[in-house]
Amino acid sequence: MRPLIALNLKVYPESLGRKGLELVRIAHDVGKETGVRIIVAPQAVDLAASSKIHKDIFAQHVDWNAEGAFTGTTTPEAIKAAGCLGSLVNHSERRIGDEAIGKAVARLRGNGLESMICTKDTPESARLAVFEPTFIAVEPPELIGSGISVSTAKPEVVSGTVQAVAKVNGTPVLCGAGVSNGGDVRKAIELGAAGVLLASAYVKAKDPKNLLAEMAEALL
Repeated sequence: MRPLIALNLKVYPESLGRKGLELVRIAHDVGKETGVRIIVAPQAVDLAASSKIHKDIFAQHVDWNAEGAFTGTTTPEAIKAAGCLGSLVNHSERRIGDEAIGKAVARLRGNGLESMICTKDTPESARLAVFEPTFIAVEPPELIGSGISVSTAKPEVVSGTVQAVAKVNGTPVLCGAGVSNGGDVRKAIELGAAGVLLASAYVKAKDPKNLLAEMAEALL
């Protein structure tokens, strides 16, 4: 599998509406120019519009147990209809229980969609790998948004998670939390990660295209 970059746009003012769609367009352009796979998870209201710009669109969250009279939920069927390829599951800011994680991954898979389970550490990564998601993204919560990369501050979390998950089923492992530049990306790959997951560093960058191009080049 070729290394990849996953971008979570969260719900920052800088990633809403036209601003968010511009960030999606930049990701599309950089991916096309470099050949690097770039997944983007826009705000929910922008999923359909984003999927018309870039093919690799993920939802930020999905509700596995909803259908019919469940106001305010987002189903796998809905994100598929919006043109998405998959969804994040269990992000540190939207954690759910193990049973719900397993059922969310299964329902996504049943709809032909990919899944990226977010985890907080190595033991949780190994435990949740049994659900066979498309990806696992390990992110120590204390480093999210810190600007201090997990690959620098806690390299053992990255390498340890890669090794632990490999013993279960070899699900590709990404690392996130504090990833801010090409050097962080390069270090993550050296530690065995299949890619990186980041948010604020991209969304709030003064020159997001230059930053993303730098990260993409670090993967090649």
